[in-house]
Amino acid sequence: MLLLDLEDFMFELKDGAVKHAGPSNRTATAKLYDVEGVDVREYGDRRVKLAFTDEDGSEVEIALDPDQASEVARGIELLEEESRVFE
Repeated sequence: MLLLDLEDFMFELKDGAVKHAGPSNRTATAKLYDVEGVDVREYGDRRVKLAFTDEDGSEVEIALDPDQASEVARGIELLEEESRVFE
């Protein structure tokens, strides 16, 4: 399940194209639940891409610097050692 929180966004639909029509100081949140597939790969020369898909084909991709990717890996290792989630 893909959840997009686009509160306070304004979009324009013209000739079949969607365009953001509001101010540029907005933020959005995307969440993907019930992940079925995970892919980790190189992205360009200096990035790591994480791609997550659900059973409906919704996909979220995240490109990280190597330091950020290592931080994610360390966080998961810490959870494996200390959390009941991995029991």
